[in-house]
Amino acid sequence: MTGRYWLETLGCPKNQVDSEKLAGMLEAEGYVRAPQPGRADLVVVNTCAFIEPARQESVGTILELAESRKAGAKLVVTGCLAERYGQELADALPEVDQVAGFGAMFFQPGTAMEAPVRLLASRDAVPSFDLLNLPRPPASAPWAYVKVAEGCDRRCGFCAIPSFRGPQRSRSREAILGEVEALGAQEVVLVAQDLVSWGRDASREGPGGRLVELLRDVRAMVERVRLLYLYPSGLNEELIEAIGESGCPYFDLSLQHASRPLLRRMRRFGDGDLFLERIAGIRRRYPEAALRSSFIIGYPGETEEDHDRLLEFLQEAHLDWAGFFPFSNEQGTHAAGLAGHVPSWLVAERARECSEVQGSVTGGRRRQLVGTRCRALVDTPGQARSHREAPEIDGIISVPRSLAVGTWAHLEITDAVGPDLVARTVAADR
Repeated sequence: MTGRYWLETLGCPKNQVDSEKLAGMLEAEGYVRAPQPGRADLVVVNTCAFIEPARQESVGTILELAESRKAGAKLVVTGCLAERYGQELADALPEVDQVAGFGAMFFQPGTAMEAPVRLLASRDAVPSFDLLNLPRPPASAPWAYVKVAEGCDRRCGFCAIPSFRGPQRSRSREAILGEVEALGAQEVVLVAQDLVSWGRDASREGPGGRLVELLRDVRAMVERVRLLYLYPSGLNEELIEAIGESGCPYFDLSLQHASRPLLRRMRRFGDGDLFLERIAGIRRRYPEAALRSSFIIGYPGETEEDHDRLLEFLQEAHLDWAGFFPFSNEQGTHAAGLAGHVPSWLVAERARECSEVQGSVTGGRRRQLVGTRCRALVDTPGQARSHREAPEIDGIISVPRSLAVGTWAHLEITDAVGPDLVARTVAADR
């Protein structure tokens, strides 16, 4: 046996997928998972570097684990922070034994680790493995994320991801379906930085076309398929129909704002009126549809008029779920060179106003479900989700703890408590 490892994961679902594949690789090398970080021989931190708060959390976690590790344990930092800052990060954190990116692996000169060899390679060397297509162990929960592509070809004004994750690189249909089969999950959540563009780097088909085929292929293998991070311009009628007919009419639209002038400064598509028209069309066709989006608050040049338009949009759109994120000034992005940066106190005030409006909308939509029935997947004892709730980011349904994890329950909603619901079991509708 090589030793014990601990893997700490920060950031988005895509990072979680990467960590599961790294864990599979480590276990193939002879490592076993440690019960806690202080008992591991190898501690790996899979970091996030999307915005400043995420970087601060990553660095804080690294330092905490460096302090708590046992004598002789090796500490490796990987993920987006390692990809983005490389040697700069290694120089700033002497506590770390290795800084290793996912693409071209990087490690601090003068330090060495005997294993796992495939995790550690020089920056100039061709990686000896492809993380995107590494096998992973079966799902430990009834649901699982599946990453279908790495990187992004878009150049949104606020996003630095293409600078360190590179251009979009889509996985093959065969590799994705093979992973879905191996996971054995009841629900699969397909994720990518730009999901609607899956396959475009290997095909001339328009956005959404190949994703429709993939959605149907995966749906034939599992009970529920959910799509996260849909760029709005790629949401064509064919894709809307495929999602609506899949049994999981859940639309996660990456809108970012509602003001047309501000969206143009963001280098983004659309405006509030167009988005409202698209949302109304989805709901006319699929009344049971749930919709989520996220919005950036305080992008350079955001005026009170822009902010008011976003508040109006939230009141009119009646999204089931929405997240609000303060603008983060990222080095190397288009936004970093723009004038009109919004004071942090004003960003916080605008975010609070948006959250209050959306909180009221979400609460109202959840209360409207009292008395209705649904079919839900039991994730953990006492908790389940219908098609309306994505794992880890939305509310949950409280159910009797006697329901077995991994089973599907027919429920009647009896109460709503903020974003969460309470339900009792009922016989299946005939």
